[in-house]
Amino acid sequence: MTAVSPQHRPEPLRILVLSASLRAESLNTRLALLAERLLTDAGAVVDRASLRDFPLPPYDGDVEDADVEDADGVPATAADLGRRIAQAQAFLIAAPEYNASIPGALKNALDWVSRLRPQPFKDRHALLLSASPSLVGGNRGLWALRVPLEHLGTRVYPDMFSLAAAHQGFTDTGDLADTGLQDRLAETLQTFLGLVEADTRYVCLERRWYEFLGDRTGAAVTQRAED
Repeated sequence: MTAVSPQHRPEPLRILVLSASLRAESLNTRLALLAERLLTDAGAVVDRASLRDFPLPPYDGDVEDADVEDADGVPATAADLGRRIAQAQAFLIAAPEYNASIPGALKNALDWVSRLRPQPFKDRHALLLSASPSLVGGNRGLWALRVPLEHLGTRVYPDMFSLAAAHQGFTDTGDLADTGLQDRLAETLQTFLGLVEADTRYVCLERRWYEFLGDRTGAAVTQRAED
């Protein structure tokens, strides 16, 4: 096999890993840190972030609207989050489940970032993780999270990872206590990276995906699946 010369070796994939919890001792932050380590071991470059890094007011169209006197526009923190999403080939969100749905702070961040143009979420790949003391591991919240992300054009990976009984799920070194689950997480991350690499680097592949309904940056005619 012919070796790939350094000048032709592709750059590592850049992945944004976002902990979507505000709590300092968050189980989802621990899961995000583990995912970061596994992604780095797999050769990716990780941009680590926390929702705490992007404090935002509740979304208000009057705050955003340039035609309204004293409007501030999109907050700088939302623009910063959008920039970091746009700079990555893919992003990973480790999100808690609140009342079987999305944490309010996370939904608010999605709403603010969705106002940016060009749309940062469109055509980005995403992998969703959750950790919860419950027996379902926050999985119901991830199903709810898929809805706005897919609406915005994100290519959400079909497989999701939810850690149940997460308060007992980590070792002192930050690994998962269940080695089988750790292997499954590592395999999921590796397969996800393979998909992102194929879509990013193999331009001969034709892209077919749901279009973000509010996008006006693409071709005049877009293909969209609708009922």
